[in-house]
Amino acid sequence: MTQFEPLYREQQFCNARITYKKAPIHLLERFTFKNVNEAYARFRELASDSECVILQTCNRVEIFLSSCDALDEQKILDIWSAATGLYKDDFSNNVELSFGQEAILHLLRLTSGLDSLVIGEDQILGQVRRSFEFSRSNGHSGSNLSLIFTKALRVGSKVRTTTRLNKGNVSIGSVAVNIAENYFDDLKSRGILIIGSGEGASLVAKSLRQREVKFMITSRTLERAKSFADTAGGDPIAFENALSGLTRYDVVFVSTTAPYFLITYERINKAMSTRNKGMLVFDLSNPRTVEDQISTINGIKLINMDQIAEIAENNLKLRKNEVASAEQIIDKEAKSFVDILKSKRVEQLIDSVFRSVEVLREAELDKAMSILSAKLAAEDQRIIRELSRSIVSTVLSIPMNNLRREARIGRVSEQELIRIVESLFNYDTG
Repeated sequence: MTQFEPLYREQQFCNARITYKKAPIHLLERFTFKNVNEAYARFRELASDSECVILQTCNRVEIFLSSCDALDEQKILDIWSAATGLYKDDFSNNVELSFGQEAILHLLRLTSGLDSLVIGEDQILGQVRRSFEFSRSNGHSGSNLSLIFTKALRVGSKVRTTTRLNKGNVSIGSVAVNIAENYFDDLKSRGILIIGSGEGASLVAKSLRQREVKFMITSRTLERAKSFADTAGGDPIAFENALSGLTRYDVVFVSTTAPYFLITYERINKAMSTRNKGMLVFDLSNPRTVEDQISTINGIKLINMDQIAEIAENNLKLRKNEVASAEQIIDKEAKSFVDILKSKRVEQLIDSVFRSVEVLREAELDKAMSILSAKLAAEDQRIIRELSRSIVSTVLSIPMNNLRREARIGRVSEQELIRIVESLFNYDTG
């Protein structure tokens, strides 16, 4: 006697994550996988059909898993612990785990920018896409995670195109560069100088690089300017040379912690005496390091931190007002996705029924053919085989279509429906 395998095994989905919400950046770094290929290999060993996507950014480390086997929370953490060399106790207060629909909803919120440090930021969508593509191209994602991530990426794009969640710059650097871009017709043709090498200067540099705009960078030491240029971009210039050559620049971003004015009235007045066009100066320092009096010089436009912060705050409020609209889209798409997954599970179940019945059909047909084959021509045998397939397809089509309808209507729970079908079609044969 041969017992058929269960007709259907439900796919499990899990997300394990540590983010900026639970841990500062210096702690997050300890949870990253230095050898991501090795990490993938270890998580794929959870089950023979395990699928995996690993996402690592400066604000999060996340693992997405899918398998027909139950995904054990402790085994996931054990693998993470072994791959990073951390103690298991390090995970108890920092790592969050979600399963099933909760994990899917988290992924939809993540790609939409609702789970980001800066609401609606666009970078996370590209980061998720690259992580998924890496997983898929290296054979770590199969049909299940591909379905889930493809849907999530589409939802993330839809939220951004149908709401204003990602509109308006909200970082000091991006606001400042946007003002400069609006002030001048073409930043790429302008002389631009950044003074400073801290976080504020980095944000300005990042926004300029995104626009492919060249700039000079200076700091108190040339070594520091060179180090900044290696990581954040720009062409380094000696501090004194930058200050003595201000006449060459159309836009100057100042973001330092100096306890005195770096950009003085005297310096700017001297620079403007040999210029025949205006200059835009941003004071992004706290406390200020640009003398307010320079705003009285003809051709000088001074923008200070308070003005920029006000614009950034207004933009952030605008984004927060769009959260409700984004949530509505996500909720609607999540429900739609549940229906898609349910339909897929039903189709897998129907396919299993057909395969199970096909085994029986072949077995019974072989018995009959062993008796009749000597009396039948080859063409007659072919007709009988096709007839048997047609009978099976015709007999099963109505109950299988009814099964699809019941799954769609939802009068019976999905689990109960699967149990009934498995009970009806899980044959014994000898």
